[in-house]
Amino acid sequence: MSNDESWNDQEDNRTYQVVVNQEEQYSLWPADRELPLGWRPEGKTGPKAECLEHIKTVWTDMRPLSLRLRMDEATARD
Repeated sequence: MSNDESWNDQEDNRTYQVVVNQEEQYSLWPADRELPLGWRPEGKTGPKAECLEHIKTVWTDMRPLSLRLRMDEATARD
């Protein structure tokens, strides 16, 4: 790989897993690497494009969980 190429520019044959954090925010992570603190496996594993498509399908509300809960509380009070 040359210095001006990023790892994203190369064909990516790695296996990824979809991960989620305590705020119900989604990401993907190489399946063979230890997860960072605060993230847990969501259940989907596969090629990058497949995992990204899964995230697009399941992550329909981009607001963090804490914000959604506060907004629901405010609506219930009104």
